[in-house]
Amino acid sequence: MQKLFGCERAALGSLSEASRVFDPDLLPKIIQELAGRAQPLLVGKEAEAQRGLTAVDGSLLPALPKMAWALWQDASHRAAKMHVHFDVLKGVPTQVSLTAGQDSERAQLRASLQPGGVYVVDRGYRDWAFFQEIVAAGASFVARVQDNTVIHAAEERPLSAAAQAAGIVRDVVIDQTGNERHKNLLKQPFRIVVIDTAKRLRNGTPDLVTLCTNRLDLPAEMVALAYKYRWSIELFFRWFKCILGCRHLLSTSENGVTIQIYLGIIASLLISLWTGKKPTKRTFEMLRFSFIGWATDEELTAHVEALPNHLP
Repeated sequence: MQKLFGCERAALGSLSEASRVFDPDLLPKIIQELAGRAQPLLVGKEAEAQRGLTAVDGSLLPALPKMAWALWQDASHRAAKMHVHFDVLKGVPTQVSLTAGQDSERAQLRASLQPGGVYVVDRGYRDWAFFQEIVAAGASFVARVQDNTVIHAAEERPLSAAAQAAGIVRDVVIDQTGNERHKNLLKQPFRIVVIDTAKRLRNGTPDLVTLCTNRLDLPAEMVALAYKYRWSIELFFRWFKCILGCRHLLSTSENGVTIQIYLGIIASLLISLWTGKKPTKRTFEMLRFSFIGWATDEELTAHVEALPNHLP
């Protein structure tokens, strides 16, 4: 960096105070710009049906006891929580925020809902009033709900051959959930799609996954596929924390941790843009070898061209 910018050597004290004096709010615009440059990793009919699909989830980052701002569970536990929006077709994060571990994931999504967005979430977001807020914001959702959800069927939909092949065992439109006191909770019909994942895998024991969505237009197998793609954000968390090493926090201040998380997201986006593929552990290693002169440009290019070009 000294050679590139012609600057003097940075003192250790200057690096230490950076987590307190730099402004992390300057970085989200860079994240949005880089995410906007990414190209879809999947094309075709399935990609068109899932266009704009965003997986949303939070992930905990263990914190030190002295990090009082990072409360989680009780006074003896500390953790920061990163809340990520992940474009499953591009395979890149598009938005991230950092809070204390105990902060609500639903509240973070509520604050960032975009009209026309399609959000896929796990059971932690299950709240019927919150689902109504998503619809009121002009967005759509595919969410896993409890398998014992009370279903008041308004319309049982027939299952196509494609739906049955995807393991769908029930497709039903509902206008009410729960008991009689919940009858006015839903302002419009929702849809319940039940998948037997064991049937799809040709295993004898039923293993049901119950999904709720306001997308009445999608084929049932596409609803199931949307939830399957949610797993891509879990793989991203593993990549981000275990391979990039961002679960090891370099600062104890909220400002410093926020900067670290933003920079980690930017690094991940740059790798995706440089390679045009889903980043892997080997890609990360090859880039490091290239930076320190242990791998040639030709070797790095050969590695990138051999990467699979598909979603996990």
